[in-house]
Amino acid sequence: MSAFISGFALGFSLILAIGAQNAFVLKQGLKKQHLFLVCLTCATSDAVLITLGVLGFGAVIQTFPVIEMAARYGGAAFLSGYGVLSIRSAIVKSHALTPATEEVTTLAKTLAICFAFTWLNPHVYLDTVVLLGSISTQYETTAWQFGLGAVLASFVFFFSLGYGARLLIPFFQKPQAWKILEIIIGLIMFSIAATLLIG
Repeated sequence: MSAFISGFALGFSLILAIGAQNAFVLKQGLKKQHLFLVCLTCATSDAVLITLGVLGFGAVIQTFPVIEMAARYGGAAFLSGYGVLSIRSAIVKSHALTPATEEVTTLAKTLAICFAFTWLNPHVYLDTVVLLGSISTQYETTAWQFGLGAVLASFVFFFSLGYGARLLIPFFQKPQAWKILEIIIGLIMFSIAATLLIG
């Protein structure tokens, strides 16, 4: 049980920081668009990566650094592009959050963006596959419990973030608040892209 709790606590703390993926989930929660599948996609992707880490795939990434390099530059390009779109939306558009009139992005496009935020982000691999995978080796026979705790943490976090966002909807019905969110998201994307290129 201690392995499970440790996995849950560490997994939750690693994804708690505001990042590109979390910002996207928050935005979808505010818009109430394809929210369940977005949360499920993020949590399931984390579950797959955590499982690979516990099974020892972290060693493969360390052996073949080209995998990490490809994700680094591909992720930086994607995040920069999304950052530009967010800033442009804040400048060009003037919209309050009104679900009845909010433009709906197709499910396919939404999930494609969601997958990109997860699988093109090297930080996700470092946190889930390498870090959690490495720490799980300390638990030997209970490593699977550690991994299960980390997986549960991802599901709890993403669904809480996505569905908890609706509590902020009255605030984001003001056009100025939505513009500020778009700018913040854009800046987050740029900062993460910069850390990928510099790091």
